[in-house]
Amino acid sequence: MCGIVGLYTKTEALRPTLGQHLSEMLITMTDRGPDSAGIAVYGADTPGTVKITVQADDPALLSDLDVPGAAIRIVDTHAVLSLPADTAAATEAQLRATPGLRVMGTGSRIEIFKEVGLPVDVSRRFGLPQMRGTHGIGHTRMATESAVTTDGAHPFSTGADQCLVHNGSLSNHNSVRRRLAREGVSVSSENDSEVAAAYLTHAMAGGRDLGQALEGALDDLDGFFTFVVGTRTGFGVLRDPIACKPAVMAETDDYVAFGSEYRALASLPGIETARVWEPEPAKVYFWEA
Repeated sequence: MCGIVGLYTKTEALRPTLGQHLSEMLITMTDRGPDSAGIAVYGADTPGTVKITVQADDPALLSDLDVPGAAIRIVDTHAVLSLPADTAAATEAQLRATPGLRVMGTGSRIEIFKEVGLPVDVSRRFGLPQMRGTHGIGHTRMATESAVTTDGAHPFSTGADQCLVHNGSLSNHNSVRRRLAREGVSVSSENDSEVAAAYLTHAMAGGRDLGQALEGALDDLDGFFTFVVGTRTGFGVLRDPIACKPAVMAETDDYVAFGSEYRALASLPGIETARVWEPEPAKVYFWEA
């Protein structure tokens, strides 16, 4: 089941209200996924600075965070640490080793927030309508292959400024997981979607761009899936060759939008004159600034 939304702005017009539009789109997809929800938003970057988003079930762990040189912004069960790039890797390793903390994502622009609960509650808790940025993706989950947990919620991020949301199921994710492990890539959750995210990150680390990595997924990942992927400057969409999961896209001079159903796009400005289409099976769609 699950619901996916995404919005990639091509001009400045929608960037101040990106979060508002993503929130409305996400909440519209509630009946496709009432178990948990999450969003990734790409905001402004500061040269020489890296952001690390962490989550804790116990808010006291966030209040007690003491990271030298880091500015810490607490948002409900998450905290965004902004720190010098040359200390980010060591800090991330320290955070990952701290009991009770989960690293949601890192990068110069990305912030990821996800929790168990209805999309309307998740959006409110993290202040999604007030967020601004160039692009963002969101997911509402109906758990089928693993437990309803924060770990199982989307988006999944396995590389700097990269994330993925997924609707569907991969039949060969365990074999891909083992192959990635042999090549030094670990996947922490049981979710097949994190395997897909790690696959794309690994492919891009090997020199492919996002479009080429998505092309490779058609050969290496089996099952039925719709992927929406974000990078620091890009936005990509891919459906499997059967394409049994619903998907619709819309494009204007100001934006490109994705929704599992058209109703997720219906409130976007200019939708009445947008080019609206169903993305073709096994075709990579990719926009980049």
